[in-house]
Amino acid sequence: MKIYISLLISLIFVINPSIAGAKIEGYEVVSHNDKENITLYGKKMDDLYRGFKVDFKGQIYTRPFWNSVTSPTYASQIFYIDINKDKKEELIITLTTGYGTGLLWEEVHVFDTLDNRLNVNEVIVDNPLAIVYKNVKTKLSNEEAEIRVGNKEYKVDITPFEIKAENLFDDVGFGSIIDYEIINNNLMVKVSGQISPASYIGDVIVTYEYRDKMYQSKTIDFITDIDKNPFYGPVKH
Repeated sequence: MKIYISLLISLIFVINPSIAGAKIEGYEVVSHNDKENITLYGKKMDDLYRGFKVDFKGQIYTRPFWNSVTSPTYASQIFYIDINKDKKEELIITLTTGYGTGLLWEEVHVFDTLDNRLNVNEVIVDNPLAIVYKNVKTKLSNEEAEIRVGNKEYKVDITPFEIKAENLFDDVGFGSIIDYEIINNNLMVKVSGQISPASYIGDVIVTYEYRDKMYQSKTIDFITDIDKNPFYGPVKH
């Protein structure tokens, strides 16, 4: 019975490779990596792509529950690079699930690879908001925001923002901007800190490492200076 279930799961996620690289009826190309022969397909439904398929070097894998916006400005990204120091490339796909004024929601999917095939079991990436809420302590007053990360404490003068009292949050908020990137072969995420609907005071930057069979936080920093923020500088994949 276990063998039967395993075979059934394999059939759900892997399609005959003979159609790989060809146009798939009812699907559009969402993103493509020419160098590595990797293509991401999705069904366009209103303003979202749904029901994804990943053409990975001649094999097609199905991910029916993924979704991403159709805006080219926030297009999905494909990375094929070693991020866990095992000397084998991983497939990393980022999807934008929502965007707007002061809003950017991304999610990331990571797969191990072997002999030009994917391990269809996705590697877990720890939720960035869970990491923030476990490790970052904040306090907000009318004059100042305090952010503590481990034994590091940051204080931000918020008076230059000139925020009306009714618009000021009770505390620093996180979750409106979640942005993933691969920088210097590291999986990283930016979670922006917000003190009013239109005011951001800096970014929590989490660098992941592979530990205990999943990607967990290696370092956590809070950065207010754009010039020192890797997400705003030249990105090195």
